[in-house]
Order: sequence, then structure tokens, then C-alpha cells
Amino acid sequence: MTNPATTQTGAAVPAQPGPKDVTDATDSATVPGARRGIVSAEGDVSGVSVPASDDDAVILGAGPDFRPGERATLRLRDAGPDDPPRYAPEWLELREGADAAARAHDLLDPLRIRLANLPRRAGGLAIHDIGCGTGSMGRWLAPHLDGAQHWVLHDRDPYLLHFAAVASPRSSADGSRVTVETRRGDVGRLTPDALQGASLVTASALLDVLTREEVDTLAAACVGAGCAALLTLSVAGRVELTPSDPLDQEIAEAFNAHQRRSGMLGPDAITAAAEAFSEHGATVQVHPSPWRLGPGESALTAQWLRGWVAAAVEQRPELRERADRYLSERLAACRAGELRVVVHHSDLLALCRPKGGAS
Repeated sequence: MTNPATTQTGAAVPAQPGPKDVTDATDSATVPGARRGIVSAEGDVSGVSVPASDDDAVILGAGPDFRPGERATLRLRDAGPDDPPRYAPEWLELREGADAAARAHDLLDPLRIRLANLPRRAGGLAIHDIGCGTGSMGRWLAPHLDGAQHWVLHDRDPYLLHFAAVASPRSSADGSRVTVETRRGDVGRLTPDALQGASLVTASALLDVLTREEVDTLAAACVGAGCAALLTLSVAGRVELTPSDPLDQEIAEAFNAHQRRSGMLGPDAITAAAEAFSEHGATVQVHPSPWRLGPGESALTAQWLRGWVAAAVEQRPELRERADRYLSERLAACRAGELRVVVHHSDLLALCRPKGGAS
């Protein structure tokens, strides 16, 4: 998101079992962040929401970098030096509609078939959402699946975990109960034991901010636990802007290079994940899941543009003067309703051999 679309977009990096906070989904709000309890840049818990009228406002978390050396995250006022920065709920809320529209529905039928063939469990499906952010994956997927569900939300950020828990869905597609608990941890230490009893592992806009080793750890944990994995919205490294501009490709290449810094996979993530799951014995399907942004998504497009261009400039500072003009023109076209953007992503479904003999 990550990306504005994929780097730091989806969520803080996840998950190993830790202290549990069990929440009944019937107490949930229905809007991400619920317009309450959102963490502001100053570290206050207040009613901060997405700016509605300031065209130049930048939402923290909306992209990888806004200025060289500055991360697009926030740090709480009382945070310790070793505490990770927080991803801003405002960006996750802004992109949620585009994410929901983009995810590959073609992967749902094979997933439903797999889940229907699993042995029945008293608590229904056990679904682990890795790097859950504010819980948008659960809000999208739970209403597409029948039967009772228990979601285990993994994230290293307790604030995002809180938002995800209170805004979780109340019921599944057939009206069965949905419950939720939260766990803090890191994806690099995820093990099959942490996923014991899981029916499904999900993640959204996560793979591209992981290293190859972390992706392999995730695949090994899923296969070891015998659960399916639905991993959505991994950046594909391709962007289409209409009308086009001669600088589009240069900005895109610099952004992609930025995505690969510090060992992150960036646009190579979906290929790496498919290989990792296949090598561990899973059957893998990949489907496109592009954002299609038009005049109705102008606020999201503007935030995405700022983060996309800023990351490219940080990677290649010599682009700054041309990129400043480019961004100004693109934002003007966005405000006028004349800009359309397709940000390509991919979704991956991995069907691992389940424990207990089910096919």
C-alpha cells in the first residue's frame, strides 16, 4: 500500500501469539476507526478523520515517504525509542473502498470449496489475519463466507488492533456469529504452532513489505499448519495513468526500486510468495486485483500520487525538479476530474494440504 498502494499501506507487520484481547463482534463499530479513538500525529486519541477540504493535506501513512528520510508513519508522544512507528488509520480508511473493489472475487469459490471440505469445528472457521491493520480484510471477507467464524487479528501495533477489533463484522454471509481476538507479534517469528487449528490465513497489502525470508517463513507456517492462505493486494509494479505523461515510466521505475530497498520484495513479492508456497507443497492460484481510480476516488488518488512521487524522488533525487512539476500537474488534473489511474496488484490463494485428511 503500501506503497501508497502497497508499501506501508496495508498494515503494520504482524504476528506471533501474545497477550489476547477477546472481543465479541456484536460490540463492533461498522466503520474503520469508527471516527473515534483514531491516533493523531501528536499521539492523542481523538476524533481525527480524513481531511475533507484541504487539497494539500497529506495523511500520515499514505505513502512510503513524503520527504527524504521521513517515514510516512507517526510516532506516539509517549513511545519509547525501541517502539515501532504507527501506521495511520486515516490512510487505511481512505483506501478501504478501493481495496474491497479490487480484490479478486474469482478466488472466493475455490476458497469456499476448500473451507466447506474441512472437518466441522465447534467454533466454526478459525481465520488468522496477519498484519491486520484496522481490519479491512475481515470486513470484506467475513460477509463472503458462510458459517460461524472466529478471527484472530495479528499486528504489532496495539492501536490498530484495537480499531480492528471494535470495527470487526458481526455476522457471516448466512448470519452466523463472527467473533474476534487480537494478538501482537512479528511475522518473522510466525510458526505452525501459532496457527494451530487455523482454517485460513489472510493478509492484505502485506507481502510487498516483507523480505524473501519472511515470505518463506509465512509459507512454511501455513503449510505446516495445513491451512489455506488468501493474500491480497500485493503490488505488481505497474501503473497506468490517463492521460499519459512522458515521466510516468521513469517515476514508476524509481518507485519500484524504492520498494525493493532494505531487502523488501516490493513488486517481486507475488512471484516470491507463489514460489515459496509451491516449494512447500501448496497449490497456488494468482489473480489480478487492480485499483481503478477515477473522479470518484480523487482523495485517494491525490494521496497515492504524493506518496508515489515522493518515494521515486527519494530513490532518485535528480528527479526532484521535474517530479515537482509533474506532481503539480497531476494533482491539478485529479482535482478537475480528468485523471484516471490503474494501480496493478495481485491476489494469491494457496491451498495447503489440510491436517486431518480433508482434501
